[in-house]
Amino acid sequence: MTDRRAVREGYDELAEAYAAQRSEDETLGTSLVEDLLADLPPDARLLDAGCGGGEPVLTRAGDRAVGIDFSGKQLDLASAAAPAAPLVQGDMAALPFRDGAFDAVTAVHSLIHVPLDDHRRVVDEFARVLRPGGRLLVSEGHGRWRGRNPDWLDSGAAMEWDIAGAEATLDQLRAAGFELRDQWAVADTLADEDAQKPFFLADLRGR
Repeated sequence: MTDRRAVREGYDELAEAYAAQRSEDETLGTSLVEDLLADLPPDARLLDAGCGGGEPVLTRAGDRAVGIDFSGKQLDLASAAAPAAPLVQGDMAALPFRDGAFDAVTAVHSLIHVPLDDHRRVVDEFARVLRPGGRLLVSEGHGRWRGRNPDWLDSGAAMEWDIAGAEATLDQLRAAGFELRDQWAVADTLADEDAQKPFFLADLRGR
């Protein structure tokens, strides 16, 4: 199972290397994020769960979004990249926000680092902090996979992944009360080999 502490320490160590390579990567699903933001009301509140260094959500959403990440180094980068966005250091499996606090949640390349046993808990937390009818944009991996790279991005730092797969994630979304609106396959050039990651757009059903 993925070690949360190892993931946090890995992102602390390789934060700048990750940010530099992501800034050159045009296949992040950035257009999906921009479409989501354009579709939200001007006063909508958004949570970027696993916000990393602020790309691609916080830099585009500004003070409309709150970012949460458990890597302090990533949050330092996010603060510089998106100074208007409030930032919180915390765990996606226990979000420190009230029920129904947000109109939308994004989780771009973050759920894949959560231990598999906690994936459903994280999805349930997304549902809890969303208002009824709120929207979720989340990326995952196509198939079940768990792995570790001891020198990710040639940074000297290790990274771990725990990917539930598209079908399992869709099942978790439905069980948490989400209704799928759309899905896409988006190339991820930071994967160890050529890969496409599914992105899901879903609405929380009224309660």
